Amino acid sequence: MALHFLLDGPASAAPGDAVTLTGAEAHHASSVRRVRVGEEVTVGDGRGAWLTGLVESVASREVVVRIRERTDAAQPRPRVVLVQALAKGDRDELAVQAATELGVDEIVPWQASRSVSRWDAAKAVKGRARWTTIVREAAKQAHRAWVPEVAELTTTAGLARRAAASLVLILEPTATERLSAVVIEPGDVGEIVLVVGPEGGIAPDELDVLATAGARLVRLGDTVLRTSTAGPAALAVVSTAIARW
Repeated sequence: MALHFLLDGPASAAPGDAVTLTGAEAHHASSVRRVRVGEEVTVGDGRGAWLTGLVESVASREVVVRIRERTDAAQPRPRVVLVQALAKGDRDELAVQAATELGVDEIVPWQASRSVSRWDAAKAVKGRARWTTIVREAAKQAHRAWVPEVAELTTTAGLARRAAASLVLILEPTATERLSAVVIEPGDVGEIVLVVGPEGGIAPDELDVLATAGARLVRLGDTVLRTSTAGPAALAVVSTAIARW
């Protein structure tokens, strides 16, 4: 499979045009992946454009690709969103990386009451930027035409508001309903939101608030998964249910 690279902005190129990778992406292509003149690669803009072409020139700060073919992928519907509670260490980042590879469309960091990691205003900006970088690299590795969005840090109240307009599924080990038993009609729902709590689980008062707002509590099985693996596991179940897989 050809190596894949991402542009920094929208791709307007058509067959016959040349596109130029610059900055960090050019360095990655030339020095890390060591592309060569004449090699076939793919280039995307993370918003559906998919360009196939041949490398025309290689330099440390600039790699030029001559486009031979262009396709435009529609944004997947329904959208699948992962709300990931902040977790200690790199567990939340592992979830973000895996979820991106598995096809999530948006990732929302959540400051749950039991989150050990806490983001103040400054940390929220840095944390979102860090997650965005992880998402970009994972999407590139997975050859995704659409790069997931990373939303601003949300609160439980923010999730409750979202539950009024979307199918929100709370991953809760004590729930009686299994995620695999949830009937999802893709044409009837615009957005499926999977909510994963922190290491200590979602607090009872938060579960009450979200359930009252319309969210459904579901479990994955008979075991308790880490916060880093619950989201990706749920994504696999949902992707099968809506025929993405």
